[in-house]
Amino acid sequence: MHIVSDFPRDVQEEEGFITLADGCRLGIRIWRPVDAESDPVPAILEYLPYRKRDMTAMRDVQTHAYWAGHGYAGVRVDIRGSGESDGVLTDEYLQQELDDGVEILHWLGQQPWCTGDVGMIGISWGGFNGLQIAALQPPELKAVITLCSTDDRYADDVHHMGGCLLGDNLSWASTMFDTNTCPPDPLLVGERWREMWQERLEGSGLWLATWLQHQRRDDYWKHGSVCEDFSRIRCPVYAVSGWADGYCNAVFRLLAGLDVPRKGLVGPWAHKYPHLGVPGPAIGFMQESLRWWDHWLKGKDTGIMDEPMLRVWIQESVPPSARYDMRPGRWAAEPSWPSPRIESKPFRLTSGHGLVPTPQDPEVHVADDDIPLAVRSPLSVGLYAGKWCSYNAPPDLPHDQRDEDGGSLIFQTARLDQDIEICGQPIVELELEADQPVAMVALRLSDIAPDDKATRISYGLLNLTHRDSDEFPQPLEPGKRYHVRVPLKHIAQNFPTGNAIRLSLSTSYWPLAWPSPAPVKLTVYPAGSRLTLPYREPQPQEEAALPQFGQPEAAPPLAVTLIQPSQEAWRVIRDLANDQTTLEVINDQGTFRIDDIDLELSSRVIERYTYAYGNYDSLSGWTEWERSFRRGDWNVRSVTRTLMTSNAEHFRLRATLDAFEGDSRVFAKSWDEEVPRDFV
Repeated sequence: MHIVSDFPRDVQEEEGFITLADGCRLGIRIWRPVDAESDPVPAILEYLPYRKRDMTAMRDVQTHAYWAGHGYAGVRVDIRGSGESDGVLTDEYLQQELDDGVEILHWLGQQPWCTGDVGMIGISWGGFNGLQIAALQPPELKAVITLCSTDDRYADDVHHMGGCLLGDNLSWASTMFDTNTCPPDPLLVGERWREMWQERLEGSGLWLATWLQHQRRDDYWKHGSVCEDFSRIRCPVYAVSGWADGYCNAVFRLLAGLDVPRKGLVGPWAHKYPHLGVPGPAIGFMQESLRWWDHWLKGKDTGIMDEPMLRVWIQESVPPSARYDMRPGRWAAEPSWPSPRIESKPFRLTSGHGLVPTPQDPEVHVADDDIPLAVRSPLSVGLYAGKWCSYNAPPDLPHDQRDEDGGSLIFQTARLDQDIEICGQPIVELELEADQPVAMVALRLSDIAPDDKATRISYGLLNLTHRDSDEFPQPLEPGKRYHVRVPLKHIAQNFPTGNAIRLSLSTSYWPLAWPSPAPVKLTVYPAGSRLTLPYREPQPQEEAALPQFGQPEAAPPLAVTLIQPSQEAWRVIRDLANDQTTLEVINDQGTFRIDDIDLELSSRVIERYTYAYGNYDSLSGWTEWERSFRRGDWNVRSVTRTLMTSNAEHFRLRATLDAFEGDSRVFAKSWDEEVPRDFV
């Protein structure tokens, strides 16, 4: 990372509050040129619940000060109920949050140091609400950069995938359970801090219980899903993600669905800003964002809109690993999306476990492929899947798929006699039957090296009761054949000569997805099944002419003192005596002090996902978060624990929250709730 300390304009920083029309005060932090009142600048808003004062402080200082040095006001606002803002946060993307956002934009546009033009940027939550607020069409909002976000809160968020309940739903709910216990800083809110803290502890609730009340696509998920009406967004949008991120699909849907100036960028990264991107290579995203802001907020011709609509990193073959520092590959581009240059390349499944290229038309039928193949996967399939939304730390990417393929039905090509490059969304069509009314299927696409190591390239899930609709699921009739379509995650990948392509099918994928209520046998009929790959012909001359991204750079970092280093672990523990298996994830962020405000912070989370061999009623997910804040005599700490279990009829949630001031416990609350399973 190149640190830039000499900017075209000198920067000042201020921290304070915005008072909304209803009297609620929101915490705000602003970096802007010192002469902005005499020479006003556009504003760039990042609007999050992740505490500008501490949780995102290190990132904010390097990004918002950078924009400020180039003639913008970088603005961080804590959502109502978070950080130093008044109120209680009770869920994601509430209408109150969005309405507050519109009011913030209006306030920014009216400031004497602002030109009246505002952009919004954010990764994850801030990427979501940037799109959602854009759909409300506030006049001050002139452009959006949305990173690692989605247009569809049901089909493509941390909660569900293909109608299956994701394990990350529990993990993420536990993260927000912890975040909502954090107090405001007494240095900013004074003696009110304790009252505000108690209000949050009492009122923020158990979000996991709320989410589990909505296991199908209903109005709850439609709210905030901009795909419900793309035409509501009328400002330019730059959508960014990474192949290791959970949200790369949304980039392609936004490019296809929006009717505004738009761009897309997908690198090899996990859930990270691209200038901090891992797996690498990271890019000069701060410079790229300036080109976007200068074009849409200042009216400068930066050339960014003359370049192709979509830039993607074409990944090369690598050995499987749960963590990568770098992913080899190259940048490629498509002038539009969907691209007319992407061709469908179908492969038929064979009863001999083959994947055979076949013409699209006419249909090719081989009598031997009428022989059915059956699979009933053990619950161990999925232990090496990694997270739905990878952060590349702790090691959370998929490992060698041979560990998973032993419990799966596999289909594989012959060794390739030429490279096959794909860009887009692989599609699997299956003719199958199940022996249970509720069943799921997990499909994995892998790159098979000459030494037979298997690297997962893409995957998809389908709750088979959602085969026709996420809104109106229907049970399967055991023994009846169905034809289903399963889209896999978008990907850009080169399969080199000498490697092979494998499609693996399993009936469980725990703990990435919560399994069906009972073990399922799926019978697949290869003659009616196929894999279709989005084939892309390389364009070497065009790619050589693409503008190169700069090297990562940012403003000077925040001064912090490390007190205790971080610790990360990702372990599969097999207890043969009790026939029990546990996936344990530890992410201890250590302890550090933010020097200029003398604030000492620590946080630690442990997650354990456990099952007993063959016992679907034994499944459990358990999380424990502990977080503390300390400055002088002020010392507060919170501990949250969540346990999720299930049987054939219900999910059960048990949770506890304990908060401490010094050595005294000042708050305690517990939950014990059952939620009926709804075709999940």
